[in-house]
Amino acid sequence: QLVESGGGLVQTGGSLRLSCAASGRTFSDCIMAWFRQAPGKEREFVSGIRWGDGYTYYTNSVKGRFTISRDNVKNTLYLQMNSLKPEDTAVYYCAVRIGSSIVTNKAGYAYWGQGTQVTVSS
Repeated sequence: QLVESGGGLVQTGGSLRLSCAASGRTFSDCIMAWFRQAPGKEREFVSGIRWGDGYTYYTNSVKGRFTISRDNVKNTLYLQMNSLKPEDTAVYYCAVRIGSSIVTNKAGYAYWGQGTQVTVSS
């Protein structure tokens, strides 16, 4: 089970931290990722982390602004989002992939949270 939280309304240039509480299995052999979906658009990859060693990967549009991390004890995934822009407005989802490679295709992820809305006002 994946439960996201932390979304909200923020002004351009502001920050938010999303959380995804995970339960139901161990995650040492998993990739956890954040995706987002804006109205009328496809769900797109934002960032991923290999749970075992913390290796991370970001889509170009968020590099330098977003930071993905995880807490092994709490089994929680985070996304720190700084310098937010209106184009970051979307529903943000966390997802789990069983495996060792971070992939950006949503079809590669078997488990999904319900999503949390992030709205950045201009």
